[in-house]
Amino acid sequence: MTNKKELEKLKKDLDDLKTEILRINEEIEEKDQEINQMDQTITEKDQTIDDYYSQLQRLQADFENYKKRSEKDLKDYIRYANENLILKIIETYEDLGRALKAEETHDLREGVEIIYKKMKDILEREGLKVIPCEGEKFDPFKHEALMIEDNKDYPNGVIIEELGKGYTLDSKVIKYSKVKVCKKKVN
Repeated sequence: MTNKKELEKLKKDLDDLKTEILRINEEIEEKDQEINQMDQTITEKDQTIDDYYSQLQRLQADFENYKKRSEKDLKDYIRYANENLILKIIETYEDLGRALKAEETHDLREGVEIIYKKMKDILEREGLKVIPCEGEKFDPFKHEALMIEDNKDYPNGVIIEELGKGYTLDSKVIKYSKVKVCKKKVN
């Protein structure tokens, strides 16, 4: 009888083992499914990373092309920036050449005066203005004092004489006026 009890116990143990094996197999299958889902997620993320990397490479290439094109455009712009001004001055330049060929001094003077007026008109249309000086208060942002003089006819800090013209282009000073300024001596 012990054999029968032992056999039954063995049978029960065997059934328990089968149940445990089935449970473990189910867990393994669940884990396999989780792993497959993770593999799929990883594959999708790898694809997304590859897509972003490709997009980044295209953007970088586009940026490099844009940068090269911008540098070329800037060089061309700088190179030809004065083209319109030069086209306006060419006629005056040619007039000056013709005036130099004139033999009579009166004709030469008249020709040079016409050229001077044309040149002045062109420069004024481009925004060039003469900085006013004589009788004005000295302004270090517009004037460069080359000389000072104690002069009883002028108040302190006023420009007595313009030694060299100054100019603004629109609102920017491009050449300072060279001036003589009144500075009273302190007794």
